[in-house]
Amino acid sequence: MSRGRLITIEGIDGAGKTTLAASLLDALRARGLDVLLLREPGGVPAAERIRDLVIDPGLHVTARTEALLYAAARSQLVEEALEPLLSEGKWVLLDRFIDSSLAYQGGGRALGIDAVRAINEFAIRTAWPDRTLLLMIEPEQGRSRSQSRVGEPDRLERERNDFFDRTVAAYLELAAEDPDRIRKIDASRPPDEVLSAALDELADLL
Repeated sequence: MSRGRLITIEGIDGAGKTTLAASLLDALRARGLDVLLLREPGGVPAAERIRDLVIDPGLHVTARTEALLYAAARSQLVEEALEPLLSEGKWVLLDRFIDSSLAYQGGGRALGIDAVRAINEFAIRTAWPDRTLLLMIEPEQGRSRSQSRVGEPDRLERERNDFFDRTVAAYLELAAEDPDRIRKIDASRPPDEVLSAALDELADLL
């Protein structure tokens, strides 16, 4: 049995990752693929517990602790879910993965992409994405979308504009380093056009 594919969806808050993930799941299943959708951090019970910690706006969590917690949740997800599913030949869609930490903690928190990459390489080992769909949107537009959601903003959503500027810059740096894996998509377009663009970027894997 051939190994499955790991497709990750990245971008700043408000870019439309969750919307694309749901529509892409349906589109890939309609093509006869055995696909599951998981979220990050989370996806398995232990990682969901860690998620509660890192998004809680009432907790003081330092930048390095935050990066380590995300890596820990990611490691649990890889061992408990991703590797078994990929080994069974299933496709997995992930709403965020390693590039989120490289951009948010490496760039946004100014810890450095290389430093954050090192702890995440230890965490995920061989479970690198086959393709990453990077939804690009202006930080102001993303924040406007995020603020329109029901519910209290989490710790990252409360950050200032300069944090998101650094995060976007880090995403662009990552895309420039690995253009074959990371495919940029204009997320300011309507959802159906974003889905169509995503499918185009996955065509060679399909």
